[in-house]
Amino acid sequence: MDGEAGELEPLGGGPPWRTITLIAMAVLGVVTLAALIFTVGAANRERDRALVAQGRSYDVMIVARTLAGTIARSEASLGRYVISTDRSLGQLYFDEWRSAAAQINYLDRLTTSDADQQGRIDALRRAYNDRGAELSMIALSTRYGKNGQALARYHQARNARSLRVIDRSLSRIIRGERQILDRRTTAAMLLVERSTAAAVGLAVFGGMLVLGAVLLGWYTVSTLGESAIARAEADAAQARADELATAVRVATDELRIQEAKLRQVQKMDAVGQLTGGIAHDFNNMLAVVLGGLELARRNLGKESAARHLDSATEGAVRAAALTRRLLAFSREEALKPEPVDPGALVAGMSDLLDRTLGDAVTIRVRDEAAGWRTHADRVQLENALLNLAVNARDAMNGRGDLTIVTGTATLGAGAVGQCAGGEYVTFAVTDSGCGMAPEVAERVFEPFFTTKPVGKGTGLGLSQIFGFVRQQDGEVGIDSAPGRGTTVTLYLPRHLGERAAELPVEPPPEAVAPSATLKVLVVEDDPRVLAATMGALDELGHVGIACDDPLRAPGIVERDGDIELVISDVLMPRQTGPEMVAGLTARFPGLAILYVTGYAGDAGGANEFGGHHVLRKPFTLSAIERAITAAMADRAAFPEQIAAE
Repeated sequence: MDGEAGELEPLGGGPPWRTITLIAMAVLGVVTLAALIFTVGAANRERDRALVAQGRSYDVMIVARTLAGTIARSEASLGRYVISTDRSLGQLYFDEWRSAAAQINYLDRLTTSDADQQGRIDALRRAYNDRGAELSMIALSTRYGKNGQALARYHQARNARSLRVIDRSLSRIIRGERQILDRRTTAAMLLVERSTAAAVGLAVFGGMLVLGAVLLGWYTVSTLGESAIARAEADAAQARADELATAVRVATDELRIQEAKLRQVQKMDAVGQLTGGIAHDFNNMLAVVLGGLELARRNLGKESAARHLDSATEGAVRAAALTRRLLAFSREEALKPEPVDPGALVAGMSDLLDRTLGDAVTIRVRDEAAGWRTHADRVQLENALLNLAVNARDAMNGRGDLTIVTGTATLGAGAVGQCAGGEYVTFAVTDSGCGMAPEVAERVFEPFFTTKPVGKGTGLGLSQIFGFVRQQDGEVGIDSAPGRGTTVTLYLPRHLGERAAELPVEPPPEAVAPSATLKVLVVEDDPRVLAATMGALDELGHVGIACDDPLRAPGIVERDGDIELVISDVLMPRQTGPEMVAGLTARFPGLAILYVTGYAGDAGGANEFGGHHVLRKPFTLSAIERAITAAMADRAAFPEQIAAE
């Protein structure tokens, strides 16, 4: 019994070693587990930070390469714009260049924490601004028609220092970010190695926890590997999604731009067609008025009646002149500089301005030019003033006071813009609209800049005026402030040469000598014009046969073989005049043809009318008599002649 008690004493007299060992192992296991958990957690946090930093480095390199491509595309678009002068390419250059600025800003945000990269990006931004100034001068030269200068500048800019600085800066940014990425990758790998070593040491040190540590380490490594693979796949999927979203956004923006252009073209085409149709109907009415007045003149012998008829004829002629002037604005012609009296020019536009701006705009005109003249293309100058008046009307929302003042100015060099010193004739257009802020007024002459809503303006109207004035060695000044309206002043150099020849005054219609009696087929869909033309032929001693449908004309000519001349309108509902004449002349080659038209587009070229004579509406008896004589004397295919009255 004593021996047994001696053997049991170590267990009862103090803590059993097994218990101590278990406690120690438990404590060691807890400490080891805590250390292992802490180590793995720290490794995960550092890995996440490393992945974020690596992602930022990849973003910097991708954006830098994208920026290089954007700048290259912008400059390529500018080169194509310089060669082709296609304004859509100019707009594409502008959009790409602005996108490059946004990418530089994004690079700046990505590298905020890196002082070295910030310095490189600052150098890149300065070179980008210098390059932008060079390319803007090329674009402006192209916009104002100085293509030779623009092309020379474009070739010179290809070797500019700013371009080399941009390329060098981008290369340094990419190289620097790659070095940063290498350092971050090395640090991450070193951290992983240290974490692994610590885990192995803790596993060995834990003794009985080795197997658990190995399993835990294997599980941890497997989890990290799967997480890295999953993250890489997620990043790749996100990148593909971002690329697809960017492509869709670019395509959508381009589609919207093209849709806006198409709407503008369709709108302008509709306006042009409407204007031409109104002019056509107006001229038809004038033909009836003038024909009826002259017939009445021939049948009335009282002096007072003749005087009233003269007044009516003068009014109708002035209406016809207005119509021709309206139609002249739709034609595009080469510049024809001539001496221009500013007061007479604006006075001659009064009817056109009244009808264009509407009754809600009160127009006041003052001539203070004191007899000074300028040398410019009359039609282009009228177009410039009309565009300024329309812009003023829009600024007043269609209602207000518009003042046009012609005057004189003696300017020093650089007094207004880049003008040379000397004497100038001025055209000042003032509205009572809302005015503009200084930052807006500074940009109104830039190509593609507009304050109007999308689809309401192209941003080219004022820049075209600016280009026209600069072609005349003049300058444009603008004075505006919010709430007090706007004044745009055109400064054109004074002309000291001879005065412009006065426009010839059309003499009153002369009595027409009777000619040989002809049998004439008149094809006209408007019954009033048809009746007036028949009356004119009867007065001239000819026999007219009326036809209000061009499809009936061949049958009439075939039934009545004595018809010598066909007088035909051009635009008719069921068949045009040229189409009808083509069929008639193929069957009856001996017919003389005379076209009568009041539409501006009808006399566009000899090919359309087969070399036949064309008479403008409205016409007088003397005009139609001369046209009939010319058509009968010339039945062969000579070049088109327009007998206009």
